[in-house]
Amino acid sequence: MEKLKEVKKAKDILQKLDTKRKKLVLESIAYEIIKNQKDIIEKNQIDISNAFAQNLKKSMIDRLIIDKNKIKDMADAIYDIAKMPEPVGKVLAQWTTKSSLHISKVATPIGVIGIIYESRPNVTSDTFALCFKSSNITILKGGKEARNTNMAIVSSIQKVLMSYDLPKDIVTYLDISRDETYQLLKQNDTIDLIIPRGGESLISFVVSNTTIPVIKHDKGLCHTYIDKYADIQKAIDISIDAKCRRVEICGAMESLLVHKDIADIFLPQIKTEFEKRDITLKGCQKTRDIIDIDKANEKDFQTEYLDKILSIKIVEDTTQAIKHIQRYGSSHSDAIVSEDKTQAKLFLDAVDSACVYLNTSTQFTDGGEFGFGAEIGISTNKLHARGPMGLSELLTYKYQISSEGKTRA
Repeated sequence: MEKLKEVKKAKDILQKLDTKRKKLVLESIAYEIIKNQKDIIEKNQIDISNAFAQNLKKSMIDRLIIDKNKIKDMADAIYDIAKMPEPVGKVLAQWTTKSSLHISKVATPIGVIGIIYESRPNVTSDTFALCFKSSNITILKGGKEARNTNMAIVSSIQKVLMSYDLPKDIVTYLDISRDETYQLLKQNDTIDLIIPRGGESLISFVVSNTTIPVIKHDKGLCHTYIDKYADIQKAIDISIDAKCRRVEICGAMESLLVHKDIADIFLPQIKTEFEKRDITLKGCQKTRDIIDIDKANEKDFQTEYLDKILSIKIVEDTTQAIKHIQRYGSSHSDAIVSEDKTQAKLFLDAVDSACVYLNTSTQFTDGGEFGFGAEIGISTNKLHARGPMGLSELLTYKYQISSEGKTRA
């Protein structure tokens, strides 16, 4: 693609930058984003108006909104990333072989990373900061619903890059059509990794149309299981937070599983709390025998609502809860609430998700909360990266081998 012709040259320059210079650039970008917040918010208002005119889902519009607090959060994330230790060149392991070879396993950049994402303008700044800190070129393809906001953020970033005599192609924002996106996915000679963040249709489109390695950031069909040994108040607090703190994020609980022996006590209390927060509840027949709510069908347990809707199911025991998650979950984030160590260990070991929680809200699945500064996204892959992707997940490695003139006979 013509728009990517300068990427390789920019990559060579970026990978020669030292830690001090990268830190200065990132701090300047954080400052520039704060300085330009009025323009960014004005551009965001255009996107929001367009989103309402196009009748986009409320959950998507909620993720689209940028205000002064979110601008500050974006800048703070960049400052945090700037202060982090240099990840490139870190010696991951070192040893000497019986042949007297001195081997070092050293962290290196992946190279050129393409991120295809929907809504969420903060992804633009978070992604760039993480890629820049790890010496990776950033290629961004945001959704058309956030076009004006994303371009305003990238403009601020590129302004700072050029002020440091760095090529603006260190970050490229592609305002392109679906057909052009298809062509982007064929750029094997330029792009080393594609990271799609969005709904099932976006993920499917990317995976089906590229041979570039992909790390998926798929849907979050997250569960919380209330064990018979749960502390009731703790279970209520965790359930409310897991669902209600932000219903539109991928770490929000979509299904609540309740042990049959605690259901009579727990369900009426949690129903009252959810109703206070305007959450629509759907349940299996056993649940509906205890509380008056709508009926949940098979499709409900397969749905990532990203809305004020929750499915509830009563289960026989921890094993059945695990089987339910294995059948309906998306390998994102799942939790057990229990004071019993045996049941907790069974759940934590058996649930094959990127993040498995004990007595904790699933909404903690977040790069910032994990101490990563920010995140590229939440990987539901098993290979290379899993869960919140921070700096270390944007690196590969190479082996550096030395000896005193060894030859292999």
